[in-house]
Amino acid sequence: MASTKESNSKALPAALTGIKVVDLTQFEAGTSCTETLAWLGAEVIKVEPPVHGERGRFASTEKAGLDSYYFILLNANKQGITCNLKHEKGKELLGKMIEQADVVIENMSPGKIEQLGFGYEDVKKVNPRVIYAQIKGFPPDGPWAKFLAFDMIAQSTGGSVFSTGAEGGPPMRPGPTLADTGAGLHCAIGILAALFQRQAAGIGQRIEVSMQEATINFSRIAFSSQLMWGKPMERNGNQSVLGTSAPSDLFACKGDGKNDYAFIYTARSGNLHWHRLLKVMGREDLKDDPRFASPEQRVKHLKEVEALVAPWCAERTKIEVMETLGAAGVPVGAVLDTAELMADPHLRKRGMFVTIDHPVRGKVTIPGWPVKMSNSFVPAETSPLLGQHNEEVYGKWLGIAPEEVRKMKDQGII
Repeated sequence: MASTKESNSKALPAALTGIKVVDLTQFEAGTSCTETLAWLGAEVIKVEPPVHGERGRFASTEKAGLDSYYFILLNANKQGITCNLKHEKGKELLGKMIEQADVVIENMSPGKIEQLGFGYEDVKKVNPRVIYAQIKGFPPDGPWAKFLAFDMIAQSTGGSVFSTGAEGGPPMRPGPTLADTGAGLHCAIGILAALFQRQAAGIGQRIEVSMQEATINFSRIAFSSQLMWGKPMERNGNQSVLGTSAPSDLFACKGDGKNDYAFIYTARSGNLHWHRLLKVMGREDLKDDPRFASPEQRVKHLKEVEALVAPWCAERTKIEVMETLGAAGVPVGAVLDTAELMADPHLRKRGMFVTIDHPVRGKVTIPGWPVKMSNSFVPAETSPLLGQHNEEVYGKWLGIAPEEVRKMKDQGII
């Protein structure tokens, strides 16, 4: 039975109901921003070039002619139209849509949107209330403003790659796409703030997010290390960023799977977690051992600490390790891969993984929206096929009859 809060959230309009978004994004940084707005209830209209659509549709597909799973996961809950922005009639259509929009967002290559005639200075003339958001790889007023960037480029220049990797080894890119989706989420926060400010000021504004700067914001603890020690932090594998906690590492667990590990951590603020860990392992006799008497001493004797914990973990599965230590108040996490996460019944029940019905792919399970709101709920809907909502959107937004929409398609306008 649904709780009262859950019932309320499905009865009331979603948080951003009534907000119209013109989505000119591609790949991940921009699309993750507009997908966030869609999850919050905004009417997001994804505008793509005719024939092939945005490059993310086909660049990562395993089978020619099918929308990629990459695209499907980044464009849920949106409506899709096509519009040829190189055609004067196409520019006219987009301009009329922008007149009605609350938000316009793009992440094209540097200078492209201005070349098309839809830079901020152009757009605000026709709609001074619009929130105009741009995501680029680098700050638009900097020396690298015109450089192209993808996630790994921005992570390299934003401070996350240098800090990742084993001691003595080369830097490595972290697994999550922090720069891409991170920039998208930062941009969404700015858009939400701008919409709130517009209620009082009555005017829109321009929002600029660079992937490099978003990554810097994610890397603040590394800058704490810089300030503490007066030099860039050293790569130290799975140890804490500040290098002041022990244990802070992955430990192999029972099983022969590639991901049969658990991460065990004890905070640098005292001995509480360490003493709990010793109790669970049956080694309370080591509580007063001078090698382990403080976080500082444990870091100095890191190998001895790991030698104590490793055999205990090796006798138990990663789930047993997590449940045993977690129940005892020790910070611990089993290493869960994508298959395990997608199959987790609790995460399924919470909606962190949802199954959508794609018109061509069929049933596809995708990550849902992690922010739970007591009075706002948006059910998961599949990403749009290319131009799927042309008649619906052009009719609703611009009052164009279906036969005229079909005529424009034949003319290559949409």
